Amino acid sequence: MRTEALVFAGTACFFLAVDVLYAVWSREPAGTAALTIAFLMASLISFFFARTHRSIGLRPEDRPDGEVQERAGRLAPFSPGSGWPVLTALGAMILALGLVFGLWLALIGLGVFASGVGGLVFQYATEGDQH
Repeated sequence: MRTEALVFAGTACFFLAVDVLYAVWSREPAGTAALTIAFLMASLISFFFARTHRSIGLRPEDRPDGEVQERAGRLAPFSPGSGWPVLTALGAMILALGLVFGLWLALIGLGVFASGVGGLVFQYATEGDQH
């Protein structure tokens, strides 16, 4: 994940340079804020990839001598019978409709979306690593 971290670090540096130039020359706060947020988001993704690289080390696809069969096998548990993705999608839909029709509907959608994401995250928390 070192390569991905470097790509997003480069993207963050680009957004920072453009942000500084834009802030100095335009003196327009909305564009400056948008570029600052883009810089922060790219920096966050770069930090995540760098931290993940430090914790798991080189993956087979990161090494020049990596073989395809090194990556074979189960990568992560997948539950085809889970209802949490459907609940998450429903919550996202209600949240998007709430942004159009009113705050009350957006709050309901946010609650449904949060419960779906929480269910996805903690789906296997109590079952151990059986799957």
